[in-house]
Amino acid sequence: MARTTYQDLLDAGVHFGHLTRKWDPKMSQYIFMERNGIHIIDLNKTLTKVEEAAAAIKQIVKSGRKVLFVATKKQAKDIVAEYAKGVNMPFITERWLGGMLTNFATVRKSIKKMSNIDKLTKDGTYSNLSKKERLMIQRERIKLETLLGGIADLNRLPAALFLIDVKKEHIAVSEALKLNIPTFAMVDTNSDPSNIDFPIPANDDATKSISLITGIIIQAIVEGLDERKREKEDEAEKEAAVAKAKADAPEAAVVDRAPAAEGKRTRKVAVEADAAVEDATPKAESTEE
Repeated sequence: MARTTYQDLLDAGVHFGHLTRKWDPKMSQYIFMERNGIHIIDLNKTLTKVEEAAAAIKQIVKSGRKVLFVATKKQAKDIVAEYAKGVNMPFITERWLGGMLTNFATVRKSIKKMSNIDKLTKDGTYSNLSKKERLMIQRERIKLETLLGGIADLNRLPAALFLIDVKKEHIAVSEALKLNIPTFAMVDTNSDPSNIDFPIPANDDATKSISLITGIIIQAIVEGLDERKREKEDEAEKEAAVAKAKADAPEAAVVDRAPAAEGKRTRKVAVEADAAVEDATPKAESTEE
C-alpha cells in the first residue's frame, strides 16, 4: 500500500520548484514543466522516490540503527524536531557544527560535558559555587543544549542522514560522503541531487510539503521499529520454548527409563526362579537313588 497519493502531494504544494533562473541543471530529470517562470516538479517521480526512500530507511531502523534528522532552516526545524522526538531519533535543528560526523569523538566530549554539568546540579556541588561561576556554567549548559541537545543520546555515528534542503546542509552532506553514510533528502529544483543516495524531488520551502514528506519517512521508521519489536518478541518466545524443552527432557528420560528398569527386574526374577528350579532338580534325583 502506498504511503501517500498524487493528490496529497498536490495539496501540500510539493510540486512547486524555484524560479527557472535559479535551477540546477542536474535536477532536469525531475522537472515536469515550466509555468510562469517557475519549475514544476514531476510528482510521479516524487511518488516513486519517496517510496524507495521510505522502504530503505525502514530496513535501516529495523536493524536497530539510528537515523539523524538535519533541518536548520527556519520553516523546517520545529516540524523535524517534533517528528524526530516522537520516534526517539537524533536531530540537528540549529547550526551544523563542522566536524559533527568526521570529528565525532570531540562532539561526544561536549555531550559528556553537558551531562557532567547536570551531575553537578544533582549532587549539590552546583549550589556551593559562587554566583558568577553558576551563571557561567548555566550559560554554557544552555549553549550546549541548543546545539547538541538533539544528539545527546547518540553514542555512535548514525546509520543514515535525512536532510531538508541539501544546498543549505552541504557541510553535512560532504561529511556523510567522507564516512560513506547513506543520505536521504528533500531536493528542490535549485539543488544538486547527485551526491544524495536517496533524493526525494520536492518543495523544501513550504511547511506543508516538509511536513508531508517528513511524516512519510517517520511512518516508515515507526513500521521498522514495530517489526523489530515483533522479531525480538518472537525470538524470546522461541528461546523460552527451547529452554522449557530442555528442562522437560530429563524428566521424560526418567519416565522412559522406569519401564526399562522394571523389565530388567522382571527378567532378573525369572532368571533367579529358573536357577532355583535347576538347583532343586538334582536333589530330587539323588533322594530317589
